[in-house]
Amino acid sequence: YWRDWSSDVCSSDLWFIQKVIGINRGVYWPMHHSSIVSYANRVQIGIETNPGLSPGCYIHGVNRIYIGDYTQFGPNVGLMSGNHDLYDFRLQSESKPIKIGKHCWIGMNVVIMPGVELGDFTIVGAGSIVTKSFPEGKCVIVGNPAKKIKHLDSSKCIYFKTENPYIGYLPATEFEKYKNSDFLDVRKLKAIQMQLMDT
Repeated sequence: YWRDWSSDVCSSDLWFIQKVIGINRGVYWPMHHSSIVSYANRVQIGIETNPGLSPGCYIHGVNRIYIGDYTQFGPNVGLMSGNHDLYDFRLQSESKPIKIGKHCWIGMNVVIMPGVELGDFTIVGAGSIVTKSFPEGKCVIVGNPAKKIKHLDSSKCIYFKTENPYIGYLPATEFEKYKNSDFLDVRKLKAIQMQLMDT
């Protein structure tokens, strides 16, 4: 079951830096060493979705982040599910989670703010600041604050699937067995990865 990284030199290098050297070791999906995640156990990703795989990303999962299958992220993306309390900067304010649908593209230097929901096939243009939700999806949004500039033709949106789907470092079928609806136990996933390497 273990993923064959030999076909992707970049991914095998990332795995070494992440799992052996230890940069972003506690994250269950591939991440570039220049990207940062806080509260990784509150970030739930879909199939072939790896926020932070591009360099310079910041993922802040304090109030949870849910990302659908096959959604991709450019470099320097910020996913900010929380913010500082206005009266005590030591505290994080409570917010609804960030929800990003399937088959979305989040362009370079995009920032998505707390509580934002993006539906399937939402394309966010480079440099945009997303402060409100677009739950209907199938659109292109750009700007600061982001606004819809184009509606996508639903008949042209393809919900493709890969032959051997992975969620992070695990096959999707194995991941589902060990997923916890409240928190993802990163230590348990690491142990499962080691077991799969032996099979």
